[in-house]
Amino acid sequence: QRKNPFSNDERLAAKPVHSHRGDPSYGRPPEGSKTEQRGKDAHSHVGKEVEELCRIIRSTGEKGEDGHVSVTFRQLFETYVTISNKVVGILLRARKHGLVHFEGEMLWQGKDDDVIITLL
Repeated sequence: QRKNPFSNDERLAAKPVHSHRGDPSYGRPPEGSKTEQRGKDAHSHVGKEVEELCRIIRSTGEKGEDGHVSVTFRQLFETYVTISNKVVGILLRARKHGLVHFEGEMLWQGKDDDVIITLL
């Protein structure tokens, strides 16, 4: 529509052209848009959940000889499930940010109950 010579719609002419790979704005919402704000709000919310997870590990876990606090997945799941049913997703996010360590790619209730989660 932008290249249509018969179109007089000003909204189409003013609309920015999509960015291409390599462009810093590629894959990002336009600055100042509601989509950008929703993304920022979601990022902030997840950050708060990660902080809460770390606080729960600190309060329910035991400090090891190395000074790090550790808890089993079972203990964490039983404590955290009353707060949120997204404990595994939040654990993955916390690991991505270098806040916790555990073996394996994913944790499954029952199968991975004895996996140790360490707060870094």
